[in-house]
Amino acid sequence: MGLPGYVPVLLVLSTSCFQASALVPLVLSTWGFADAARRAWSTLTSGGSALDAVEQGCRQCEAQQCDGTVGYGGSPDERGETTLDAMIMNGNTIEVGAVGGLRRIKSAISVARAVMEHSTHSLLVGESASIFAQDMGFLSEDLTTNRSLLLYSEWLRKNCQPNNWKNVSPNPETSCGPYKPVKVLGSKQHMMPRQRVNLHNHDTIGMIAIDKLGNIAAGTSTNGQIHKIPGRVGDSPIAGAGAYADSTAGAAAATGDGDVMMRFLPSYQAVEYMRMGIEPTTACQRAIGRIQKYHPTFFGAMICANMTGSYGAACSKSPGFDRFHFMVYNPAKGSEQTVDCI
Repeated sequence: MGLPGYVPVLLVLSTSCFQASALVPLVLSTWGFADAARRAWSTLTSGGSALDAVEQGCRQCEAQQCDGTVGYGGSPDERGETTLDAMIMNGNTIEVGAVGGLRRIKSAISVARAVMEHSTHSLLVGESASIFAQDMGFLSEDLTTNRSLLLYSEWLRKNCQPNNWKNVSPNPETSCGPYKPVKVLGSKQHMMPRQRVNLHNHDTIGMIAIDKLGNIAAGTSTNGQIHKIPGRVGDSPIAGAGAYADSTAGAAAATGDGDVMMRFLPSYQAVEYMRMGIEPTTACQRAIGRIQKYHPTFFGAMICANMTGSYGAACSKSPGFDRFHFMVYNPAKGSEQTVDCI
């Protein structure tokens, strides 16, 4: 079952000098979701494929409702409903399966894999994704919990603050909707800063797995940004944004402000940097740096691994977020590690 008798340790390392030994098999995942990483490692070392490891690791987080930001019962939208986003990618075939805004189905990562393996599509969304899942044998369940109801009722009590609207009436800084558009005409009367996304209201499990033969897979799962406008889908289920895998180069996964990050396809960019021979830490840093040129204090982080099992991570420094935790399992270690943000 993985690394017998190992004792988890916390390492604090600088992104400017961090580079791991080239070792496979490998499991790499965002945040300190230790049980999810252990589940993936156990799957991999028990003969499961890289895809199996990613699916099982993300399923563990979904079942445990990691940080309230993965799985059911967290991050209710403006109607109080929890919906799920997930994707999985096969680095050998470049096949992708993904779901966005999935309703009533608890294991979004497994539905994403079903999309990949039982359809010619890459992404299904909303109610239709849920119907597909039910046709594939997934159980339809209520994703609402007492916690998500409490989060929703507290938000309503605070006049729907914070929210994600701008250039609308009534003023979204002080009132709930329904809203109607207003013309700004050069005035900033109704413009409001986009809600700052941070580790307290949104994150994602992103996972990379490499088996001993060098087969690579990557995946993500999240319940999205809290109090999102219904229908919003972030970066997590978008190939190249939330995650990307190519067994001839490596894999990457991202977490953070998906509405910003998805515009830059950072996971794809990092994999292409590694294809050019750039080591994983620098690949992550450069992908983050491209976004910082336009959004200097955005909230986001990445993990990267090349085809040999070398790995790294990077994050963007933002208010209240200056260090990023991630999990590593390989033949030499099973540990939570950190990098300082840039």
